[in-house]
Amino acid sequence: MSMNRLCSLGATQLASLIRERQVSAGEVLEAHLARIAAVNPAVNAVTVTLADSARAAAAAVDQALAAGQPLGPLAGVPFTVKENVDVQGSATTWGVKALAGQVAAADAPIVARLREAGAIPLARTNLPDFAFRWDTVSDRAGRTLNPWDATRACGGSSGGEAVALATGMTPLGIGNDLGGSLRVPAQLCGVAALKPSRGRIAHGAVTQPWPEPLAVQMTNCQGPMARRVADLRLALALACVPDSRDPRWVPAPLEGPRAEGRVRVALVRDPAGLGIAPPVRRGLDRATDWLANAGYEVVEAEPPNIAAVAGAWVDAIWADFAPLLPALQPMAGAEAMALIHRAMEEGVFKPVNQAAQQAAWMAIHQHAADWDAFLQQHPVVLAPVCCEQGWVSGEDLAQPARIAQAMRMVVPVNILGLPACALPVGRDGGLPQGVQLIGRRFREDQLLDAAQAIEGAAPAIAPIDPAQSGH
Repeated sequence: MSMNRLCSLGATQLASLIRERQVSAGEVLEAHLARIAAVNPAVNAVTVTLADSARAAAAAVDQALAAGQPLGPLAGVPFTVKENVDVQGSATTWGVKALAGQVAAADAPIVARLREAGAIPLARTNLPDFAFRWDTVSDRAGRTLNPWDATRACGGSSGGEAVALATGMTPLGIGNDLGGSLRVPAQLCGVAALKPSRGRIAHGAVTQPWPEPLAVQMTNCQGPMARRVADLRLALALACVPDSRDPRWVPAPLEGPRAEGRVRVALVRDPAGLGIAPPVRRGLDRATDWLANAGYEVVEAEPPNIAAVAGAWVDAIWADFAPLLPALQPMAGAEAMALIHRAMEEGVFKPVNQAAQQAAWMAIHQHAADWDAFLQQHPVVLAPVCCEQGWVSGEDLAQPARIAQAMRMVVPVNILGLPACALPVGRDGGLPQGVQLIGRRFREDQLLDAAQAIEGAAPAIAPIDPAQSGH
């Protein structure tokens, strides 16, 4: 299964080639449509292509270029979008059959900003029912397979995006992150993702469910996925624009003050002392060495009360989700409901009344202050994403408490509104391994700088051909 060279390049590289007229936007688009046709049947990441509208947009870019008209920074570059983010003229399904006809009349803010920069929506990608699972199995579209090992979970809920990127079907993806939904699939599939600070990227929808429950508003955010850190940086800069649909958007600068001297990095080897898989630890060790060689001061230190903060995320989310179950159950698939009921049996989710919910949010306020004080001394935290390497598909249904515990360094980022960047650090046992960098609010620039240092030393592992991975 051969891959067109264009499908191995990043968004920034493709934009440069198009701008310099070394390749046309039409050629770039057709290369990726051909790659989808060749690869997607083996992994089921793309749910629908937007070929007709994409071809028209690519032709418009080529015509503008020929006429000498100014182009946006991503002119002619295709990108894919998770099916719970609005794309005008395409269905926002949330992975469920009942919403298959819910066609968006307008783009989500992040999609609109990329279009304005000249980028072209190429296809939609799979997600679990209502985006509520750390794997990607949709009652509407089926299971998305990990391209490295079809028996392993690809992560969720932005698993379709991660697999599309890992296999060269797209150079740039848009997903979202409520509790690791960008970072977990990035780790398990060997790509990069940026979960921005709360309020950094405007969020809005013209489809249901909207507006979102309070806990979702406080924890969820849109963000880019890519194979290269430079593409995350550019996508963030383009998306960081106000939108009238989101009064929570914050006009914070993209660049903060430069650090004086070496930047201190807190290395978290085993969050809360609850255990970490050897491949994950080895990935952290590699990233530690690369950051130290790049001039960072790496010290072993742990943000305060990791387990308590993770527990507060569970309580806050569940307090808003539990009352919605009667309405969601008729629409969600059997696996999605089985996961929720099993999680309740294992005590991952437990009844949270109004008083308990209020107590959780009050505790979160203090936890946020404590973490902020820690981050003042350690501007970057190097930590695992999931503390396990990719688990066998379906294990999250059988053992949700185990998987939830492995996410204890993931969900604090969401409930505290912090930014985090996940990126690959090579392979172990034939599977990709990744780390995450966590930082202060609105200091994505520091995280991306550190990520660039790691990427510069790490071996490139994607895109890959799933045919070479036992599919």
